[in-house]
Amino acid sequence: MTTRRAHLEITGMSCSTCSGAVEDAVADLDGVDAGNANYATDEGTVEYDPAKTSLAEIYEAIADAGYEAASVTETLTVMGMSCSTCSGTVSDAVCDLPGVIRADVNFASDEARVEYNPNDISLADIRDAIEDAGYEPVRDEVEDTQGASQRERAVEKELRRQRRLVIGGGILTLPFVPIMLAMFDLVSLPDLGTVDLAIASVPILGLLEFVLATALMATLGKEFIAGAWRAFSHNRRANMDTLVALGTSAGYVYSTALLFGLIAGAGLYFEAVAFILWFITLGNWLEVRSKARAGNALRELLEMEADEATVVEDGEERQVPLETVAVGDVMKVRPGERIPTDGEVVDGQSAVDESMLTGESVPVEKAAGDEVVGSTINENGVLLVEATKVGSETAIQQLVDRVKEAQSRQPEIQRLVDKVSAYFVPAVIVNAVAWALLWAAFPEALAAFVDMIPLWGLVQGGPEVAAAGGAGVPVLEFSVIVLASSLLIACPCALGLATPAATMVGSTLSATNGVLFKGGDVLEQVRGIDTIVFDKTGTLTHGEMTLTDVELVNDNESTATDGGEPAADGGTLAEQAETDADEALEAFLLGAAATAESGSEHPIARAVVEGAEERGVTAGEVSEFENVPGHGVSAETDRGRVLIGRRKLLRDEGIDTQPAEDTLTELEREGKTAMAVAVDGQLRGVLAVADEVRESAKETVAALHERGTEVVMLTGDNERTAQAVAEQVGIPSENVRAEVLPVDKADHVEALQDDGNRVMMVGDGVNDAPALTTAQVGVAIGSGTDVAIESADVTLMRDDPADVLKAVRISEATISKVRQNLFWAFIYNTTLIPIAALGMLNPALAGLAMATSSVSVMANSLSFATYDPHEDYRLAVLKPFDALLGRN
Repeated sequence: MTTRRAHLEITGMSCSTCSGAVEDAVADLDGVDAGNANYATDEGTVEYDPAKTSLAEIYEAIADAGYEAASVTETLTVMGMSCSTCSGTVSDAVCDLPGVIRADVNFASDEARVEYNPNDISLADIRDAIEDAGYEPVRDEVEDTQGASQRERAVEKELRRQRRLVIGGGILTLPFVPIMLAMFDLVSLPDLGTVDLAIASVPILGLLEFVLATALMATLGKEFIAGAWRAFSHNRRANMDTLVALGTSAGYVYSTALLFGLIAGAGLYFEAVAFILWFITLGNWLEVRSKARAGNALRELLEMEADEATVVEDGEERQVPLETVAVGDVMKVRPGERIPTDGEVVDGQSAVDESMLTGESVPVEKAAGDEVVGSTINENGVLLVEATKVGSETAIQQLVDRVKEAQSRQPEIQRLVDKVSAYFVPAVIVNAVAWALLWAAFPEALAAFVDMIPLWGLVQGGPEVAAAGGAGVPVLEFSVIVLASSLLIACPCALGLATPAATMVGSTLSATNGVLFKGGDVLEQVRGIDTIVFDKTGTLTHGEMTLTDVELVNDNESTATDGGEPAADGGTLAEQAETDADEALEAFLLGAAATAESGSEHPIARAVVEGAEERGVTAGEVSEFENVPGHGVSAETDRGRVLIGRRKLLRDEGIDTQPAEDTLTELEREGKTAMAVAVDGQLRGVLAVADEVRESAKETVAALHERGTEVVMLTGDNERTAQAVAEQVGIPSENVRAEVLPVDKADHVEALQDDGNRVMMVGDGVNDAPALTTAQVGVAIGSGTDVAIESADVTLMRDDPADVLKAVRISEATISKVRQNLFWAFIYNTTLIPIAALGMLNPALAGLAMATSSVSVMANSLSFATYDPHEDYRLAVLKPFDALLGRN
């Protein structure tokens, strides 16, 4: 048994009970021999058997216990990967290292995302392991925009190398064009005679073909032979390079042996070797170009950052490099300039173009107190902005990091594809050898079978022993044709690219439209959602409460009498006295409520306090304050003991709310949140606050209903208020869950899922965190500059429920592309592999088909990079029929 020791830095421990909890959590794992935690030094050690438990499971156990073990996550650029077998090799090499928690490798983006324990391993060790596996990690990568340029330089270097191979190989392949045309009797070749060598008399034309083919094998072929050897020598695997190397080597060796008289045969296949190598090299170059295009959107985002900022200090302005801006610096942003970094407007008013992050072209009005995002464009006014986040903490940097994380996590379907790919190449090799041997053993029977297939005939007329009139080629030669074609036609690259290429484009597209998915697996889960649960406040409504009503409740009859002396305004002195008394009582009621609510940060509390200030009522002093979650507040104030909240809060204190029932009911029917107020045990009145429903909420709910999606609303408000809001946005009354406490929201989500629904929960990412985590997909809405909300699977940059539709549409479009790619990749392989095995496919055409397949997958994925998620995704081939079907 091999035992490893992990040295961990653990945060969150404050006493020996904490360290004991960590030790117990780790000890419960199978394969852990010993675990020790020291809360005084925030350190711990774990001895474990990696064959029974992984470091990732140890980290998860510590997190489940409520603590956090320190780790570092880095994204490395890795060049040289050609298929999913290569990415699997890199992943295995990295994951086998002590100290590596997890590694996700994406060969479509040429990146490896590695999470590791910095106490036990360094980034240099990880790069060394990748190199030892036979691949090329880009070294000396640095953070921020520099890191992007490092990757770009690596991709450009690879592009230049592939371009040189394509041009050089094309020059060497060009002389074979007449030879290929002569095969189809389109041209005739001159007889250049023969040359006598020691071993045989060799045709001069054949000798020229041999020289050119040898040069091609030494240049283009060397790339595939080296890749095949690398895969075999490091982990005994076969990959796409193996198929190309075996197929071209078979044709080259056979033709060389035939040319020099070592075996008998009808013709040379140097031209097939040449075209195969050039076609596939051309395909590789186009594939690298497509990968670079797929990543351009992210790099362009980073390039949008301003280079300098105008910092204002003591009334003086000075230009400084962006990297020197610190949190708290005040920056001046003029019209047309990019906002240098995330911040808060402290002075000025303007419209800001945030389309680069949200995909919305309409500028957003900004004034003092509003958040702004770095790299967005100030349209018209001058703004003074205080920096709140700089460097890697800015929204744009977090966004890029989030997209890279999403690209590293693939949908569930990719796991199946990876399993198929792991056995695909060995199966193709076995299939090719088996059919070559079968043709060698039973040429007549197989040729007779192929003659019954209503397609084209056998290559070169088939084996001469089975060909009519003595046409055809020797059996050995035909077996080599079948071997080469069967090896070359199979394309694991197309299968491996199908999913990561589509998710790479989809995650980038979503990011530029203000929708951030945590991973490709989330894209797949969103597509299957049939029920969407919206939290009301801040999601369907603006979340900005305003005080609308202050109503008195008084059981005592007025002491005013009729017929009093006339007042100056024409009323009686008694009426004026009554009015003054009501105003005094209203001020007292509002002042008591504002004083009690001044100790709370809840939106309703802020609305009451701000409403009192607007009416000239000042809050007093609070000596004791208690927040009763979901019910209201209780406070000892200089105006007495104040209770404000739901009926139940007051009833629990023995206060009868019946005198206020009519007022409460009427306000609730208007969609307002009504609260009873009692002072020193006496019911004094009712306050109401209202939250305006978002304009897009009704349209979003209607669009979801049209798609057949069930919409549910959760709220802590009373039933009448909840039903009033639901009616405004179009949610059926039976789908309203009212008076739900924050701690109970997750239970309601779980209940829906227990009924067989696949649920998406949309909330604010903080108060709704448990519900977001419980749902199949959690969506945090309106995060602004905070894109790294842990509880959310999807983060929306804007606070608009319409972006939920964007998330659903992008998910559908991406997974649709994945399935299209997989369909064509599987159809390609399952159709052409049998055709090649039956001897009906020329090896050169097989090489062309192999190159075309992977390029077509990338092209299909890139084709929806310009998709507009404001509309439902439609297949391009169906768009011409939209007018006939009545679609806009």
